Amino acid sequence: MKEQLESIRVKAMEALEDASTPAALEELRVKLLGKKGELTAVLKQMGKLSAEERPIMGQMANSVRAAIEEKLEERKETIHAAAMEARLAAETIDVTIPGESYCIGHQHPMNQVLQQIKDTFVGMGYEVYEAPEVELADYNFTRLNIEEGHPSRDRSDTFYFTDDDSVLLRTQTSPMQIRYMETHKPPICMLAPGRVFRKDEADATHSPMFHQIEGLVVAEDITMGDLKGALISILRKVYGESAATRFRPHHFPFTEPSCEMDMACHKCHGTGELDGQVCSTCHGEGWIEVLGAGMVHPKVLENCGIDPEKYSGFAFGMGLERMAMGQLKINDLRLIFDNDVRFLNQF
Repeated sequence: MKEQLESIRVKAMEALEDASTPAALEELRVKLLGKKGELTAVLKQMGKLSAEERPIMGQMANSVRAAIEEKLEERKETIHAAAMEARLAAETIDVTIPGESYCIGHQHPMNQVLQQIKDTFVGMGYEVYEAPEVELADYNFTRLNIEEGHPSRDRSDTFYFTDDDSVLLRTQTSPMQIRYMETHKPPICMLAPGRVFRKDEADATHSPMFHQIEGLVVAEDITMGDLKGALISILRKVYGESAATRFRPHHFPFTEPSCEMDMACHKCHGTGELDGQVCSTCHGEGWIEVLGAGMVHPKVLENCGIDPEKYSGFAFGMGLERMAMGQLKINDLRLIFDNDVRFLNQF
């Protein structure tokens, strides 16, 4: 038995020294010291020894067990320390390496100009209003004094949802004015910005989807002079005090009298030419139409339950894209919608 115990001790020390993982150590512990382990099997033979040999063999067996357990703890600490060192080496962070830079987004140029215009109008006492983009023809045309057969109601110009042409994508933000007048009584001072949709050819100055900003003022004794004064003040706040503008007579079914307001082309500065060629932005006109306006037609007021004998008002509508093109010096409308980051980062 003495030789068996010594053999177990020697082999155990060698096996434990070779073990390199916690799992290998646990496997050896069970093999050597478990209920069915080698040392336990030897101890079960103690009953065969004489009374004089038992204490001696028992002391030797305890010594072997203690040596194995001590070696187990030693190897556990060594393996743990090695694993920790390897992990630290693998997860080392060099704090001197420059960090990664991330591009922080910013407002789209359209939103920048829209916010500026909204701030300008709010500062003048206007209330910003929103309404559905899918609209009824009654609001989009009929109640705005646009009769059946008018070119703007044609299917070649408008996106309809129904066969009877009663539901459509709004072609203007004017129906927002009708909805507002239905629920508000004079004095009225509101702004209606939003997307509109027309079957328009996509070129340098047109797109099937674009943005309009319309305004409406209704109160007693409102005149055309109030309209011109308000529009000139707004354009100068957006483009600067030196902005050149002009008014032209026009016709709109929902205003009477009506006018259009132009601004000198920001590319050719009103000359109509650029580098000896016809300016592609204004098509040689020297001017760019920025909005239509006029005094609210009495029938429109009546359609909304407002007495035209007591109240008058003016309305105007401008294209946000054209406002942005003028302010940011953009010569092609399509650049605004292409979402080319190289272009957008300029603003």
